[in-house]
Amino acid sequence: MGENSDKIVGRVKQAAGDLTNDDDLKKEGESQENAGVVKGKIDEAADKLDGLVDKVRNKID
Repeated sequence: MGENSDKIVGRVKQAAGDLTNDDDLKKEGESQENAGVVKGKIDEAADKLDGLVDKVRNKID
């Protein structure tokens, strides 16, 4: 799953856990949402690193 889908599914699970008083489902949703956030941060860092590598390559050329 992608970053946004993890966030959305995580939020839905949290809401379902709230409605059904299912703490395990709520915690699972929190974990999944957080995983989506982490994926997003990793993608941002990778993009910045790619940009830096391109700058270095351009200076070398």
